[in-house]
Amino acid sequence: MTPLIPAEDFVAPPERTRATLSPDGTRIAFLAPWKERLNIWVAGVDDLDAARCVTADDVRSIHDYSWADDRFLVYAQDVGGDEHFHVYRVDLDAPDAPAVDLTPYPGARVFGRDLPPGRPGTLVVWINHRRPDEIDTCEIDIATGELTVLVTGDGEFGGSQLAPGGDLYGVGQDDEGNWTVGHRAPSGEVRTIAVLDAADHPTGPFPVQLTPDGTGMWLGRHGHTDRLRLVRLDLATGVEIEVAGHPTHDVDTRAQVFPTIPSPLIRDRDGELLGVRYSRERQEIVPVTEEFAVVLEQLETLSDGDLGAISTDVARRRWLVSFVHDREWGATWLYDHATGDARPLFRTHAHLDPDVLAPTVPVTVRARDGRDLPSYLTRPLDAGDEPGPMVLVPHGGPWTRDSWGHDPIAQLFANRGYAVLQVNFRGSTGFGRDHVRAAIGEFAGAMQDDLVDAVEWAVTQGHADPARIGIFGGSYGGYATLTAVTRDPHLFAAAVDYVGISNLATFMLALPEAIRPGLRNNWYTYVGDPEDPAAYADMIERSPITHADRIIAPLMVFQGANDVRVPQSESDAIVASLRARGVEVAYRVYEDEGHMFAQTENLVDMFRATERFLSEHLGGRSG
Repeated sequence: MTPLIPAEDFVAPPERTRATLSPDGTRIAFLAPWKERLNIWVAGVDDLDAARCVTADDVRSIHDYSWADDRFLVYAQDVGGDEHFHVYRVDLDAPDAPAVDLTPYPGARVFGRDLPPGRPGTLVVWINHRRPDEIDTCEIDIATGELTVLVTGDGEFGGSQLAPGGDLYGVGQDDEGNWTVGHRAPSGEVRTIAVLDAADHPTGPFPVQLTPDGTGMWLGRHGHTDRLRLVRLDLATGVEIEVAGHPTHDVDTRAQVFPTIPSPLIRDRDGELLGVRYSRERQEIVPVTEEFAVVLEQLETLSDGDLGAISTDVARRRWLVSFVHDREWGATWLYDHATGDARPLFRTHAHLDPDVLAPTVPVTVRARDGRDLPSYLTRPLDAGDEPGPMVLVPHGGPWTRDSWGHDPIAQLFANRGYAVLQVNFRGSTGFGRDHVRAAIGEFAGAMQDDLVDAVEWAVTQGHADPARIGIFGGSYGGYATLTAVTRDPHLFAAAVDYVGISNLATFMLALPEAIRPGLRNNWYTYVGDPEDPAAYADMIERSPITHADRIIAPLMVFQGANDVRVPQSESDAIVASLRARGVEVAYRVYEDEGHMFAQTENLVDMFRATERFLSEHLGGRSG
């Protein structure tokens, strides 16, 4: 029998992760634990064991950092999961100095940042420090901390990017909700370069990136095709040219939702485009330059996984790469293109034996209306011929997707004896425009039908015992979980809701003011405007809290007290409703967490409780 792996081995911080090269190629930065929290460490390229810790956050792990130059590192951090991210600077020339908050504005939130090519020593941030309902584009002198407002909150220049000459280019929205590419000259003159159909891009034409010379912009575009292509928009003429296309795959847009996932644009230190990531069942990288095509061929020989993060030095000689794999987690290599030498540096979870982890296999589920649902199945290593228990895991978003690679939740459940099915239901990105738009008006409708159809597929294929099926989901996946046990109460023997939405209307009304203009093409289009009485009534009807009296399956609920997306009051309400009827419900609130949990002790506690709960009701193993 497969050995039982402790839950903490899956969810505890990696031993080392997210390594990147300094611009000059002489040093490596990476994240590793310090006082049980991930912090930034720096070492010489040939001596990782001599690394020194350059940050000192013993409260909350750091997950998102980058080299600004050979002297400065910058990283983002919030407080207790409240998502009020600030950007901090680390000065490697002052090793004893504490990190400096470059955005020291109480109550402000940095929504994104950029290190613009051609403007060394500066950082561009998008921040609501002036007014909570307006996001400004600002430039910060990294050495001095001086902040200059470039554009005040302006819908036509959302997330503006700074060209070398001081011109600003941004993607915003017009009065009809269409996406606009706009230009603001240093003189203040404003013009619209292109207008993109709102319906094509629920969350914007990601990726959006200026070319390093400031004459073009790379954009993710559908245009006349169902698949998402990468185009270069000429900022003088408005002419689009497709770049490094793929005949069947979409540009991989997961980084728009999860900033720690590498960008689909693989660029060098000067911002030049080298390659583009596309994805369907697995990732494929299309090189843009002949030089990178040669490098890519060598890198792909190092592992049978998918290439993850890639960084290179200014000379493009040294390449630091990690791989995404279902079983061999986070293998990181250093490759020297001048000599052809490559050496492994570390694995993020070296304590996990790949041979005792379960393979994740791409499968296709056919929905009742004939739509193909690309999915992933992870079965226990010692699964027999008889169908066993299964956990359905709907992803969050919903405008993102499940993908192949290392997934601690899938591996934990598989190790406990459950088949795990992850379904890219309609509305998921990465499978064409039609697949996304098929979700309009289908919250608690066809999107849920897809999940039911996936369960029936698993039963028919012999992967699941129909009497022992559970569901686990977070955020939108939590909404899908709660909807599943209200809409199809007899299908699931147990359910686990992690920061799930129970009331669509109050969820949308609770979202921060600054981001509400961006909801027009996604939440408002797909679900409705909560300020419209008819839409509000429909949203209430599609909300699990309205139908909580139909829940009969045992339920476990996890909530972060600082969640700014799903207020604790929502989870309180649905738990109170079940307790009033005597339905079994377990409830845990974590005082130092927000929408997605980050503290190791809380993650360990959550998954230990989950495995005990599922074992009781589905019959799997428990540590």
